Amino acid sequence: MNLPGQVSFQGQNPQPLRRLPILGTSQSHSFQEPTKKINEGHDVPRFLMSHAYSDIGIFIMQLNTAMCPRKSSISSDIQTWQLNDSYLLSEPVQKLQELLKTIEAIIDEAPPDPGPRRFGNVSFRKWYEILESRIRKLLAIHLSSTVLDFGAGDVSVLDELIPYLLGSFGSPQRLDYGTGHELSFLAFLGCIWKLGGFRTEGFHDGDVERSLVLNVIEPYLQVVRRLILTYTLEPAGSHGVWGLDDHSFLPYIFGSAQYCPAINEGDAVPLEGSLEGAPNPGDVAKKIVVSRERKHNMYFSAVGFINDVKTGPFWEHSPILFDISGVRTGWGKINKVASIISP
Repeated sequence: MNLPGQVSFQGQNPQPLRRLPILGTSQSHSFQEPTKKINEGHDVPRFLMSHAYSDIGIFIMQLNTAMCPRKSSISSDIQTWQLNDSYLLSEPVQKLQELLKTIEAIIDEAPPDPGPRRFGNVSFRKWYEILESRIRKLLAIHLSSTVLDFGAGDVSVLDELIPYLLGSFGSPQRLDYGTGHELSFLAFLGCIWKLGGFRTEGFHDGDVERSLVLNVIEPYLQVVRRLILTYTLEPAGSHGVWGLDDHSFLPYIFGSAQYCPAINEGDAVPLEGSLEGAPNPGDVAKKIVVSRERKHNMYFSAVGFINDVKTGPFWEHSPILFDISGVRTGWGKINKVASIISP
């Protein structure tokens, strides 16, 4: 994904970070049920010029910048954020965590079919049907009144949000999952952000964004990985060994940001360098390091999942990630590369 022009890296004419705008409740707004807009190759340029594409890019870079370590204004301490740390969560984030746990629990109601199969397990369709039958009620319980009461018209806010959330867990027709489904979950969160569903009052700059990455997006990825393993879902639209990853792109962006050099609030994302003490980028090919770091870092967590589902030398089954690991200018450069080449 070549992100829109608001991408800002240190050393490259840095610009003030833009944030996804929040719609005012006094603004007139009508909702639309999402429909597929990209059907042929000539539809892609129109998408790249769309407001939706710009919003996606702004939101990704907003979250990405929040994940960079921070310098202290009163000491030499560096603040970092890791997967296994404890965080004070706002109520909307807690509710989304509960929603994801409820969605994951449906797996127990739809155990995988034991019969022979060549591709994905057909019981995924039952899991999906159960989720689809409950999704409206679940969102009514787990979304704030700020979101649920937004706007008026024949099409409700849930009519627009439900397809994004359902589309986040793979295709029941093809029995597959890929980066497009992950992007659908990002769109779901972006919609909630624009509707004012994540309170920012009382939080420091970037706190809410970091909470979304570490306490919503990472738990979502864990649910998806369990679905893939339980129902042997196929990669959707995979480029094979010539793709970054069969299933994900977000953890490579946010995980590399975790290891970027520390910045001051308001600074752009570093173009090169690494956080002191961060593992060497080449360590992604060392299973013992991946096993250790996947508990703390999203990049290594994603690589760890690749190791869970693939066998053979890392350079052989993941040559693009292996090539990126050879970058000599540190995690800042890898973060830029991941932001550019992600689908």
